[in-house]
Amino acid sequence: MELSSYVRRYENELVDNVIPFWEEHCVDKEYGGYFTSLDRDGSVYDTEKYMWMQWRIVYMFATLYMSPYRQDRWLEIAGQGFDFLTKHGKSEDGTYYFALNRQGVPTMAPSNIFSDCFAAMGAAAMYKATGEARYKQEADSAMRNYIRRMDNPKGRWEKAMPGKPKRLSHGHFMILANLGSVMKDCLGTDEYDAETERAVNTVLGKFWNEEHRVLFENVNPDGTFDLDSCEGRFINPGHGLESMWFVMNYAEHRKDQAMIRRAADIVKALLEFGTDREYGGIYYFMDVLGKPHLELQWDMKLWWPHNEAILATLFAYRLTGDGYYWERFKEIDEWSWAHFKDAEYPEWFAYLNRRGEPTHMLKGGKWKTMFHLPRCLYTAVNQMKLIEANGTGMVK
Repeated sequence: MELSSYVRRYENELVDNVIPFWEEHCVDKEYGGYFTSLDRDGSVYDTEKYMWMQWRIVYMFATLYMSPYRQDRWLEIAGQGFDFLTKHGKSEDGTYYFALNRQGVPTMAPSNIFSDCFAAMGAAAMYKATGEARYKQEADSAMRNYIRRMDNPKGRWEKAMPGKPKRLSHGHFMILANLGSVMKDCLGTDEYDAETERAVNTVLGKFWNEEHRVLFENVNPDGTFDLDSCEGRFINPGHGLESMWFVMNYAEHRKDQAMIRRAADIVKALLEFGTDREYGGIYYFMDVLGKPHLELQWDMKLWWPHNEAILATLFAYRLTGDGYYWERFKEIDEWSWAHFKDAEYPEWFAYLNRRGEPTHMLKGGKWKTMFHLPRCLYTAVNQMKLIEANGTGMVK
């Protein structure tokens, strides 16, 4: 079957290339935690420890420890990271700093709630892997901090003045939609069910715009759209695709077929809107009205939107049976493997120009770590195996 060759390729990339790259190069054996600023060959070019990246590594190694590819050392790698981060990374109010130096001294204030988000994910995965109560306690603490901070994410670190319009951020809600599912799976709790449902309904109810058929990144608190500012017109296709496979995963567990169909339709709309028809791949940032974008990197092709597009199309194909999604999966898969995969060293390039040529040789940094790619490879394999075993078209 055609799927079998995809499964083998994805498994081999994960087990033989991506995991060994990070296992060999990311562990700081002297101070604890991880190096994430890794050059093309895995050599360290900066020792700053960014909290998002650190906790994502904890999450991935703990998750992979529980996978069919299990290696006992992966839990040890995750555990030492957890210990370093909980010892050094927490501020006086229990929230997590944005960054530490190599030794663990804070270098950037706890101004970003995603540090708490990924702390919750990492700790929750450690609890599922071990059953140790201290991991559950940390996961609950970080999760509650994330929820508590959503209405005022930066708190006293906020730089905006009263003249800046207040917005709801798609990222805050899409992450909560996934985070709630992770907490339920790893902790076996229903404590966060209501918040998870609110997040999913907010994404679908406020950020989706039927007229333009896109998910906006920023909307007014009442759910209206601001088409007179760059911030208001801002579209991030990769974020939208990631958000929709989170929603489909949530809806499948709820057996909500209407929600699955709606999320799959949004995937289709975002792919039609965000695909570069001239050079291939998916744009990084877009303006819903095609007006100039302030970010100069708007037309670049980044690894993670393509990882998320792979997952969104596989979820949509498995759950709807619509061949459109399989054809789009094959198209995105072919483009991604042809342009992001490094033929000489393990791991994928992160940043390409519009034509698909690497602009940076690095394999990790402030924003790239052992997360999007291994999560994509592992989750894609699981989705393809489900398709092989059960076929497609759960939604009738």
